[in-house]
Amino acid sequence: MKIAVCVKQVPDTWAEKTLREQDSTLDRESPDGVLNELDEYAVEEALQIAEAHGGEVTVVSMGPARAAETVRKALSMGADAGIHIQDDVLHGSDAIATSAVLAAALADKGFDLIIFGSESTDARMSVIPAMVAERLGVAQLTFAQRVSIAGTDVTIERVTDYGFDTITAAMPAVVSVVEKINEPRYPSFKGIMAAKKKPVETLAVADLGLDAASVGQAAAWSAVEDFAARPPKPAGTIVSDDGDGGARIASYLTEQKFI
Repeated sequence: MKIAVCVKQVPDTWAEKTLREQDSTLDRESPDGVLNELDEYAVEEALQIAEAHGGEVTVVSMGPARAAETVRKALSMGADAGIHIQDDVLHGSDAIATSAVLAAALADKGFDLIIFGSESTDARMSVIPAMVAERLGVAQLTFAQRVSIAGTDVTIERVTDYGFDTITAAMPAVVSVVEKINEPRYPSFKGIMAAKKKPVETLAVADLGLDAASVGQAAAWSAVEDFAARPPKPAGTIVSDDGDGGARIASYLTEQKFI
């Protein structure tokens, strides 16, 4: 079985996120870049499926040069190979362009299963898996809390507001998984060293047969027109207790209409 896992490098969750003055896009250079936390569950699920049914796992990522670190992180977890789509013209691409690039990289490579995390922590859109499935013309099985394989069929339990739905489709298919599905493994020292020797193919937009004018910020269907820094938090009110602290606090809460 051939499995692809799409991963993304995102700013560290704990880092202060800012937009760049020059083009109003997210600053990805100042904070540390890390493997999107929700994509770690996708990598783990791919590895477990490959271990149970045999096969190989290829990691696919679109991003700048430093995103190679994210690909290597997934390889150190146990994936077999990587594809890094790197091109300056991709800067500022929206979900529509991103899905087109990923679909072009995945098409005609014989993948039986393409696995995503449910969303990226920097955008929180959850639309890329469905878009890629549509572009590839294969079934989409999204928000899976459990995945099982039987022959050429894949079955998931899709998380819903009322519990879950059971959905089955023939492979090839696109699956996205939620964080309830497993517990991602930590890369071992052996895995980290082995990752340095695993093959990673680097592709540009031209290699995918796409027009550079169809991707990037200029081609995006939406854009940030203006932004402003969050105003500083106002100083709090200090109540000194000179014997009437409780009454003064109650008075303040009443003035603020909290009570």
